[in-house]
Amino acid sequence: MKRLSLVILAIIGVTLIFGPFVLIWVGRSKLHNSDINKKDELIPEMPKRRVLAFFPHPDDEITVAGTLLKLKASGHEIYLVVLTKGEAGNSPENYSKERLAQIRVGELEESARCLKVDELHLLDYSDGGLKALGLDSLKAVAQMWIDRIQPDVLISYDSKVGLYGHDDHRLTGLAMESLFLEKNGQIDFTPNQLFQVTLSPKQIEVALQLSEGFQKNYPKDRERGLPKADFSVDVQSVFSTKLQAMKSHYSQRMVFKDLMPYHDQIPAVIYSRIFDREYFHEVKK
Repeated sequence: MKRLSLVILAIIGVTLIFGPFVLIWVGRSKLHNSDINKKDELIPEMPKRRVLAFFPHPDDEITVAGTLLKLKASGHEIYLVVLTKGEAGNSPENYSKERLAQIRVGELEESARCLKVDELHLLDYSDGGLKALGLDSLKAVAQMWIDRIQPDVLISYDSKVGLYGHDDHRLTGLAMESLFLEKNGQIDFTPNQLFQVTLSPKQIEVALQLSEGFQKNYPKDRERGLPKADFSVDVQSVFSTKLQAMKSHYSQRMVFKDLMPYHDQIPAVIYSRIFDREYFHEVKK
């Protein structure tokens, strides 16, 4: 009986020691494709550059939060332009649009502080209404902020899906992509690189199983889906700060439960090693 107890204790001990490593290995194998290159940085540390992240809603910056943190740590300047106040977002408290907009403004400001953004510019276009604004008007807005900030590098959503099918996401990405392809190389257009948020093929499959947002909005025809991931950025070292920025958006906590499943159930030390990279597609002529 004593020997059996020792065996059971030994099994428990081995499980406690090696269990997290097994969970990390399984999680990574389910989410990441080995043929996609993983980089330490989005762009080289030198020369120092200006980076403009251009998104439609408060909390969209979380999709690239780890990358922004690493860029800032390398000495690059980070500028964040958000087109709406997010008044049409979902909140468990069922706030009025006016109240939710006030709350989300404060949440975005706190997130920007966590991410050490050099400048945050929050605009007041209609959340859910960018389609009515029109592509040409969105391009004009993007051009205005590029002229004002003079960035070297652009980050936004993709032009095909907008990560998971949100019209505001897709149109924002389309406006920036169209503008970049038209103007890249012109002497008065400073950006020379445009990176779009995307996912690995394995992440897409998992999202379609677990995320209601993806299931509802992602194209049935996979050829019309997200652009291919050219590479990922390793963000494990800054994941705790990314999580802190995400938690700033408390009103949207149910959205993050859908888009980052189990982040509130799995210890951060394990979760950060499973969700340890952010994927990008580089737009080129």
